[in-house]
Amino acid sequence: MSNEHPVPSEQTAEQQSRRRWMSVLSKADFPDLDALWGNLPSKPAWTVVRPPEIGMVMVRGRAGGSGGRFNLGEMTVTRCAVQLDDGALGFGYVMGRNKPHAELAAVVDAMMQTPSRRDTLERVLIAPLSLRHDARTDQRGRKAASTKVEFFTVVRGS
Repeated sequence: MSNEHPVPSEQTAEQQSRRRWMSVLSKADFPDLDALWGNLPSKPAWTVVRPPEIGMVMVRGRAGGSGGRFNLGEMTVTRCAVQLDDGALGFGYVMGRNKPHAELAAVVDAMMQTPSRRDTLERVLIAPLSLRHDARTDQRGRKAASTKVEFFTVVRGS
């Protein structure tokens, strides 16, 4: 029996889209998400199905990025589930202990499942959050690259 858990390769376009926006919501800085949420003109009412709760997940790694998987360690996550008044269910999973972040991510996930709201939310919330995350990632990469040390071996005597 294999211990591998590959991502299903045959996902529908809807599943791929949801996977992307849930990733963006989970990686967003909460102050950015909260500020953009505050600018939305209309917000739905929702009921909390599963209140935000903090737990642990096992993080897996690969030796050298491509070797066999191993248990790297545990990470704290917060999850939440909500239901909008129109019946849409949303789920939020975020790294760390930020309960408001998990709840807001769940609300936006539920809203994104309503086709009439999706384009506006993509434009006003998801795209800006994705751009900000990419900018932070690029900045960290540049900072790390500036400290890179090149090692080489000098061959002695021939």
